[in-house]
Amino acid sequence: MTHVRATALATLVCGLIATPAFADITAFIGANTTPANRQVRGLAAGIGFLVVGFEFEYANTTDDLTASAPSLTTGSGNIVFQTPVAFFGFQPYFTTGAGLYRETLGTHQDTSFALNTGGGVKIALIGPVRLRVDYRVFRLGGGALHSPAHRIYAGLNLKF
Repeated sequence: MTHVRATALATLVCGLIATPAFADITAFIGANTTPANRQVRGLAAGIGFLVVGFEFEYANTTDDLTASAPSLTTGSGNIVFQTPVAFFGFQPYFTTGAGLYRETLGTHQDTSFALNTGGGVKIALIGPVRLRVDYRVFRLGGGALHSPAHRIYAGLNLKF
């Protein structure tokens, strides 16, 4: 009987102090700067609980044959550490994660594991719409031609 009471009490306490989960989605465009500037486009979707969040991100960078810069496609799951609220409309965050990448240049193609680390800020615009600015460093495993790869982007973020 004490286990039932303890479980009921723990459930009640968690229900009273738990914060609601917030989700967001970001469509972004930017530049992969390694080894030459190329356009990157992608999508990120996440869910946050107070200061910790989880995010899935997909991005595709075009190649530049004249600069011997490969195309790079990444997909990663990330953990996000963010301020619980925005300060003067700014909500900074730090993120790190792991996933897969595919690098292609001419006949060279490499698919392997990747780690990423970065951070940025979400800036309130109007209502649930925010501007998201992000910088990431990708450590590409396997036979990648260029590692680490650096990426910077800006995107529209919808919080719901």
